[in-house]
Amino acid sequence: MLFIGGAVLALVILTIVFSVAWRTVVSTDRVHIVQGSKKTISYGTGQPAGNVYWKIPSWVPFFGVTVRVLPVSNFDLTLKDYEAYDKDRVPFKVDITSFFRIADTGVAAQRVANLDDLREQLKQIVQGAVRKILASDVIDSIMVERAKFGHLFTEEVGEQLKQWGVESVKSMELMDIRDGEGSKVVTNIMAKKISHIAMQSRIEVAQNDQSAEVAEITAKQTVKIRQQEADQAVGQRTAEKDREVGIAQQQADQKVLGEKKTTKTAEMEVRQVEEVRTAEIEKQRQIVAAEQTKQTTILQAEGQLEAKKREAEGKKVVGEAEGAAEQAKLMAPVNSQISLAKEIGQNAGYQNYLAMVKAIEAYLTVGSKQADALQKADVKVIANTGRPIDGVKNVMDLFTSKGGTNVAAMVEAFAQTPLGQATLKKFGVVAAADDAPAEEPEA
Repeated sequence: MLFIGGAVLALVILTIVFSVAWRTVVSTDRVHIVQGSKKTISYGTGQPAGNVYWKIPSWVPFFGVTVRVLPVSNFDLTLKDYEAYDKDRVPFKVDITSFFRIADTGVAAQRVANLDDLREQLKQIVQGAVRKILASDVIDSIMVERAKFGHLFTEEVGEQLKQWGVESVKSMELMDIRDGEGSKVVTNIMAKKISHIAMQSRIEVAQNDQSAEVAEITAKQTVKIRQQEADQAVGQRTAEKDREVGIAQQQADQKVLGEKKTTKTAEMEVRQVEEVRTAEIEKQRQIVAAEQTKQTTILQAEGQLEAKKREAEGKKVVGEAEGAAEQAKLMAPVNSQISLAKEIGQNAGYQNYLAMVKAIEAYLTVGSKQADALQKADVKVIANTGRPIDGVKNVMDLFTSKGGTNVAAMVEAFAQTPLGQATLKKFGVVAAADDAPAEEPEA
């Protein structure tokens, strides 16, 4: 057991050590294409898998990997002293500079093993494009239009670069063009250009000298002509001046007379204008005064009318307020009775209470009236009952509807007897029998 535990511990320690030793962080200007047993993954800045991986040696079974390192920064490729031919098979040498970057690291890793291999293959592509483009034109145009050919080189290699996962950073540049071994074509062309430039310079210098001499002669001639014209102009101007002075003097005299006439006319017109303007001002003043008086009268009348209206409205408002106050004063008890009636109508207990109070008040009033009637009536109560109270109770029936009916019946029966009729006659009550007065009974 101790042996197994020690082996496990040693394995763990070795795993930690190798993990630290194999852990690899990719620099920002590189990309590592890691080929495992089943798949290929790119590690680096901006890559989906990140920029950290374990670089396990390829001899480790199942886990070992192989790594290809390629740059992701821009790199240049230069063709120095590359021999080319123009359309007419004229030999010359050129220097070409180009700049590239790896756009697809997976494709580039499939094509090359390292950057040196990539440079070599790109060099062959660039050489083919340069040779093809230059062979389609003459050397004179190539020397003059270098920028155009740089763009043509870049367009020519564009599609081929995609197959290597590479793209151009900028247009390729035709830096220099010169003679090849045993050739003086470029030198002769340059000499011809130089002599042509010298010829043009000498012609322009001669033309400039000629123009200068002609300009000097023309200037002197112009000066003399200008001097003669000036003298002539002075004589003519003097004669014209004398003539103009005489004419001017006469015209001045005429103008003085005319100005006097004009001044007199103007003075008269001014006085006329002043008189007319004075009359118009007076007229306007009177109109304004009349209009002011009119407006004052209208405003006073409107003010009096408005005052009357306000007074009438004030009286109306006071009357309405007093009427409303009187109506409110008279309606106050009614409103309170209405409110009390509404409250009583909605409160059954309070209704019963009021009915009981009214019944007690009526009972007390009737009782007092009955007592007064009994005191004033000469009534003798003969109680045939067992108790006096019962007799009194029957006497009280006299003041009820039942008692009244019984009394009426008794009186009617008593009146049907001769004694009753004589008795009633004494009290002033005449009993009519067939509309004839009753006979007095004999004493």
